[in-house]
Amino acid sequence: MPEKVVPGPITPAHTLKEAVCIHTKKIFDACRDKDCLEDLRVYPTRCSQGIIERASNVRCRRAELLWTYIDVEAVPFNRGFYTVDVKYFYRIVADAFCGVSKPVEVTGLATFDKRVILFGSEGNAKIFSSRASLGAADCQLMGSASLPAAIVEAVDPICLNVKLVEKCGCHHHHRDNDCDLYEVPECIADCFDEELIFDGDDKRMFVTLGQFSIIRLERDTQLVIPSYDFCMPEKECIGSNEDSPCELFRRIKFPVDEFFPTNVSSFEEYRDVQFHCQK
Repeated sequence: MPEKVVPGPITPAHTLKEAVCIHTKKIFDACRDKDCLEDLRVYPTRCSQGIIERASNVRCRRAELLWTYIDVEAVPFNRGFYTVDVKYFYRIVADAFCGVSKPVEVTGLATFDKRVILFGSEGNAKIFSSRASLGAADCQLMGSASLPAAIVEAVDPICLNVKLVEKCGCHHHHRDNDCDLYEVPECIADCFDEELIFDGDDKRMFVTLGQFSIIRLERDTQLVIPSYDFCMPEKECIGSNEDSPCELFRRIKFPVDEFFPTNVSSFEEYRDVQFHCQK
């Protein structure tokens, strides 16, 4: 009896059943980034700005990547290549030191703009779909453009430094980051408890971040792949209504790592900072 094929490494004993055509996303080009984002202007909440005005020093607590806005445009006179403009939105949380009292938490928004050029091939076909749209009439979706889709994969950045700068001197030292924001997407504004302050005051806060990301261009395509068999799950579902809570608890593996910290140091992974996009 032939061995049943399951997802995993292929052995010589496996035999092909048929060739099938699938519709999937094909990656045409990609790059990885290790960016040091130096002296990004932080736009604090209204309450945080009042604390910053009285603070003598700040210490970064954490940085969180909230969202990225992505725009793709064809490169003129260079067919098949596209510019990918990415705007990163960060929530910065820091401790502000006011006199001899304990530090007070302050929160704000920082942004960073990045542009890369990648190959995305060419395509002029308009794609239509009969999928229903929730909350709208059940009609065919409008034909999509021939641009490739840009995907950005990123992790929360490493907060490298944060500092306060007097307004009278920040323009000379931070000319590239001195342009005030006046509007942010509603989804970003909703991530903060208070309104953000975009106009300058006596003191401004700047942050330096380390960002790791992968950017790629994809297109819909059809591929012919070998097929071995239908993929039928072999594992039975657990957690049925007949199981008692204690029985379910007994199946959970003891979380050893939560009680004993790892001995592996991750400092060496971030020791060498690169400032270019590696293909």
